[in-house]
Amino acid sequence: MKKLAACEAMILRYGADILESSNMQMEKMFMQHGDVSVFEHSVIVACVCLLIAGYLHIRVNHRALVRGALLHDYFLYDWHVPDKSHRLHGLFHAQKACENASRDFELGEIEKDAIRKHMFPMNLRPPKYRESVIVCLADKICATGETLRMPYCRNVKENLGILREKDEAL
Repeated sequence: MKKLAACEAMILRYGADILESSNMQMEKMFMQHGDVSVFEHSVIVACVCLLIAGYLHIRVNHRALVRGALLHDYFLYDWHVPDKSHRLHGLFHAQKACENASRDFELGEIEKDAIRKHMFPMNLRPPKYRESVIVCLADKICATGETLRMPYCRNVKENLGILREKDEAL
């Protein structure tokens, strides 16, 4: 619980503007994997990124790591809704997310790389920075856990105040 609280504090420190933005709030309406929204998935990925970096003692730019993780799926549409523009979502959403994020927020090269390359190896260019590799890895871990409804993802989702506030507001 202490580690999750520390993750949450860091996510709020570096990503409050992202979390509060109208487009990010809109992501609460779009499902990602299983019963997890794109918003929830992005917060969980940010938390898992911080846990990975801490557990493995990897020196990272925490601000870039959190912001890249929060924005990695900032594609701003429901990919489950049949639409020609969503065809091949897995191959093209990372670029769309980076375009949207660059439009709405000031991003550095690390954040852009993390967003663009989080789908490696589906996107053929590998991540360039440690932070990008961690976002890519955390995304795979979280997507698998959310799809299979694994307990560790449920635990993170249920114990992050950022995500509980969403439920209380409904």
